[in-house]
Amino acid sequence: MTRYNFDKITNRKGTNCLKYDFAVERGKPADVLPLWVADMDFPVSEEITKSLHAAVEHGIYGYTQPKDAYYNAVMNWMERNHNWKTEREWIVKTPGVVFALGAAVKAFTDPGDAILIQNPVYYPFTNIIRDNDRRVVDNTLIYEKTAGQSGDNGYRIDFEDFERKLEQEHIKLFILCNPHNPVGRVWTAEELQQLGEICLRHHVIVVSDEIHNDFVYPGYEHTVFATVDPCFAEFTVTCTAPSKTFNLAGLQISNIFIPNEKLRKAFQTEIDKTGYDEPNALGIVACEAAYRAGEDWLDQLRAYLLKNLNFLRNFLQEKIPQIHLVEPEGTYLVWLDCSELGITGKELDQFIVDKAGLWLDGGSMFGPSGAAFQRVNIACPQATLELALNKLKAAVDNLE
Repeated sequence: MTRYNFDKITNRKGTNCLKYDFAVERGKPADVLPLWVADMDFPVSEEITKSLHAAVEHGIYGYTQPKDAYYNAVMNWMERNHNWKTEREWIVKTPGVVFALGAAVKAFTDPGDAILIQNPVYYPFTNIIRDNDRRVVDNTLIYEKTAGQSGDNGYRIDFEDFERKLEQEHIKLFILCNPHNPVGRVWTAEELQQLGEICLRHHVIVVSDEIHNDFVYPGYEHTVFATVDPCFAEFTVTCTAPSKTFNLAGLQISNIFIPNEKLRKAFQTEIDKTGYDEPNALGIVACEAAYRAGEDWLDQLRAYLLKNLNFLRNFLQEKIPQIHLVEPEGTYLVWLDCSELGITGKELDQFIVDKAGLWLDGGSMFGPSGAAFQRVNIACPQATLELALNKLKAAVDNLE
């Protein structure tokens, strides 16, 4: 078994890296420490690197489509890790999950239609709806800080509001985030059952973004929404990708599972309209290698992320008690409640950048209910995380 060193710091500057090389272009100081966008500061697994080396040595990168080995790796991963037996014809490949969200919005709704999301949520949900001339309807998650202090996450679904808005706004499409980014909830089978039954009653199609499905902390279990009830699969589009799990975002390959043939054809039609056909040749190689032989690396990574999470929790409790950790059940993106600092929105964002020298994701971009929060990416060497937290502590200590 290869032992991976996640403590090793890899210099990503000068590699056209969005996370490190575009601070100035995005209005940040050049020396800001970035823990924002959801990619990891860790090299990929040995198996992925070997497979990519073989493809590079071949030296030809022509039009490429996957064959049996690719589909078998994807389907076996879903069955082995998520207890979901899938079929090859369900899989539609896209260059990313956000691309898939756009295709789904256009395939299943018309301009002017309302689409429901659950803020605070991954901000491209809102953008992709509005940019395609649809209306955003928000079933805002309920946050109970006192619940979080007792060890629970603190976020829950307002099911009465959910159903009321489906009825009042004539919702055709609901975009679910499971595990939820940024609040870190891993929705239970019971919660998903309740959501699904409501959507079934109101004939609502569900697009379930499950890109973070491989990052669940001990004591929790990811449930694929489409598996909760056999009938749910008939109105569900399940979005997956190896990009978050195996740090492959730049290779642009996602696998979208659509069991319902009618929905799948409508979805594929929208993809065809974009002119997209053959996926990234190296993305296919990396995805197959990851799902076929990447589990050892992933197991070690998850153990390291848990160690980072524990370090973050203890640091905040002992040294920055004004900032409250919203206990994550999944993902490597951690939601920080900064409400006790007494600043929110743009003022909080500027404080993090100008006073702490950090580039985090400001909570406001995830919806109005996120104004007092910041999202931090803990998928980095612990030394980087410690440096960031010390910078944050110094800034909070000097806050007037």
